[in-house]
Amino acid sequence: MEEFLQYIPHRPPFLFVDRVVSATEDRIKTQKEVKTNEPYFEGHFPGRPIMPGVLILESVFQTGAILMGKRMQGAENRIPVVTRVNHVKFKHAVLPGDTMEMEVNLKEWVDPACFLSGKVTVNGKTAVTVDFAVMLVEEIK
Repeated sequence: MEEFLQYIPHRPPFLFVDRVVSATEDRIKTQKEVKTNEPYFEGHFPGRPIMPGVLILESVFQTGAILMGKRMQGAENRIPVVTRVNHVKFKHAVLPGDTMEMEVNLKEWVDPACFLSGKVTVNGKTAVTVDFAVMLVEEIK
């Protein structure tokens, strides 16, 4: 985990990526093991818990932030902030005990903005697809 934490500002308990599986200049794959004792399961559909969609999306956005951070080495004063979310499709629930696999692809970089597409799969089934944009902003101190 330490290898990718240098690229993003997120930290537990608001970190939704456990490991980077693979990364190239324009694509990254990560994983998140959805533990049965995640605190949000207590109140999100008690008795039949599912992972909140916004947190699934956050895992995709954090994966994209890692990709951008790796590309921007040497620009530590800029952080990626999501500015646009399009074409979100929730296709499959994410349940306690599942392992989410996130894949993010860089579609276009028009500095300071990046346009990306993301996909989350669980057990080979697509759970979520999304297109999103990220703006690189000066870090506020």
